[in-house]
Amino acid sequence: MDLTLQVYLIVLPAVFLAGLVDSIAGGGGLLSVPAYMAAGLPPHFVLGNNKFSSSFGTLCSTLRYHRHGLIDLPLALLSALVALAGSFLGTSAVLLLRPDFLRYLLLVLIPLAAVLILSNRSFGREDRSQSRPRRHNYLIAAPAALLIGFYDGFFGPGTGTFLILVFTLALKYDLVAANANTKVVNLASNLAAVATFVVHGKVLFLLGVPAALAGIAGNLLGSKLVIRRGSRLIRPVFVLTLLLLFGKVLYDLIAAR
Repeated sequence: MDLTLQVYLIVLPAVFLAGLVDSIAGGGGLLSVPAYMAAGLPPHFVLGNNKFSSSFGTLCSTLRYHRHGLIDLPLALLSALVALAGSFLGTSAVLLLRPDFLRYLLLVLIPLAAVLILSNRSFGREDRSQSRPRRHNYLIAAPAALLIGFYDGFFGPGTGTFLILVFTLALKYDLVAANANTKVVNLASNLAAVATFVVHGKVLFLLGVPAALAGIAGNLLGSKLVIRRGSRLIRPVFVLTLLLLFGKVLYDLIAAR
């Protein structure tokens, strides 16, 4: 396709903002995917370029969080491997089932999650992940990651946001550590997808490379803000991400009719 100046002016600022939001609370694709679509990319190139640009940004924020000791690497790697298996199962299931029932379920679950966060002032402020034996966390993380991975392969939007919920509510991490550990899972999923899209020629490198740089800039800024400000920053952005996800799910349901 013809990559005009207008395409870059639409995509690059949106990818920067998506990287910023994603590094703080997940859900960056809710901003970057519509931008690629608005720029006129065909559907498969939208997905390919989005995964390409977001992967590099996620890698940079992951490395920064790791350097600051915020990632429980054994648990995060286990979650990543199990989530990849779940994603494969979800991708296979989408060929057999319609995702409409999941959209209706999300219309209930997302507002409940938002109410829970807003009504609980202590949500994600304290790290209590070490208050029980580590094997308990592994036993919780594995099935949870499998379920979220299945969701990622079957439907997709907001996977990082739901992972943060799992790490805070089920595994008792604070929001900063939950966000950091989630990045390992996201990175594994993204790299697997990028390899597939590149092999099949679905990445426009003349656009993908500048977009990747914009995504890196957004992720670096976002991760820096998270490390400095902690849960005070993540909490409002997290709620905003849930609202964006709710809007997308509602729009998809209306558009499908």
